[in-house]
This record gives sequence, structure tokens and C-alpha cells, in this order.
Amino acid sequence: MSDRIYYMPGATAVGVKCKDGVILAAEKRLSLGYYLLSKKARKTFKVTDSIGMVCAGMVADMQMLSKMVSIYANLYKLEKEKNISTKAAAKVISNLLFNLRLTPLLTETIIGGVDKDGPHIYILDPLGALIEDKYAATGSGAPIAIGIIESEYKDTLTVKECEKLVEKAIRAALSRDIGSGDGIDMMIITKEGIQEKFIPFTS
Repeated sequence: MSDRIYYMPGATAVGVKCKDGVILAAEKRLSLGYYLLSKKARKTFKVTDSIGMVCAGMVADMQMLSKMVSIYANLYKLEKEKNISTKAAAKVISNLLFNLRLTPLLTETIIGGVDKDGPHIYILDPLGALIEDKYAATGSGAPIAIGIIESEYKDTLTVKECEKLVEKAIRAALSRDIGSGDGIDMMIITKEGIQEKFIPFTS
């Protein structure tokens, strides 16, 4: 038996589909085991003007994946002269992850956006499994966050109501998960576009 101990980064990332949009959010702590690497890590990424993604896992892998899908989205717009749909962008990520399955990107991804078919949320594992859902949470704080969301979620929630629910869920995870902390990056996606904001965390 090996004496090596492998540490994965802690994180809490959440995505929620609202009546009139999508909320994506993640905390900012970058930890490796018991070591706090940074308090300013960014885990939310803009893919297009109407699609975003949030991840939990290795930050370098998140950054690489977000850049790759953004490139494909831009190429799609140039060739088709229209914006890529959320579902198509999620499928691009799924294909990228599956093609890299022998040397996988160590990240769980939630992608969400608003297009002509309305708001959508998709969740992907490191091997590219693709599932559409109304809400999702990933990372070490996910068991706490998802419990809050599941108990209070309704299909009729507006973006403003979802903002409060997502903040409540991540704050609960930050209070109990040592791998998560140092504030919340939130991405609010509506038919008007993407709005980003930072919520500082104080206990």
C-alpha cells in the first residue's frame, strides 16, 4: 500500500435555473488539502454574452476548459452567423472532456445560459457525462449547498429570489466546509446579458 496522500482542492460551485434566467456562483478559496493557496481564485467563467460556466476542481483545468469552449463558441458564431445555444456549448464541453478521458481535466462543470429556448443548466463530470437539471452543486461543499437549494427551490423563482437562495446555500457551505471560503463570485444571466458581482463573506 502506498504512503502517498493525494489532495484535491476544496470548492463550492452552484448553478440554479430561474423563471427568467440563470444564476452561477462559486466561492473564491483555492485550497489543497490543509494548505490555503489563494483567497482570490476565480471559478466562474464567461463563455459568450449569454452563457457562463462555474467549476470545482483544479483551477488550471477550469481555465483551459473555459478557453477551449469559448474558442469553439466564437468559431460557431463566425461560421453560422448566430450565437451558439447553451445545449450546444454544453455538448462541446462534453466532447472535449470525453476526448481527454485518458488524461482527464480534473474539474466538475456547471454550464448555464439563456437562449431562444429560455434558461438552461447542464452539469458535467470530468469524463463528459452531460445532464440537464434545474439546479446543481459541485465540490467539497456541495452536500451542504444542495440541501439548502433543494429545500427551498421552486420553478417560479425569479432571478432576484434565486440570487438570495444561491447566496444562502453557498454561505451555509462556507460555514461548514474548510475547503470553501473568502467570498462569492456570482454570475447572473438573463436575456439582457451577463451581470457579475462579488459578495464578500463575513461570519
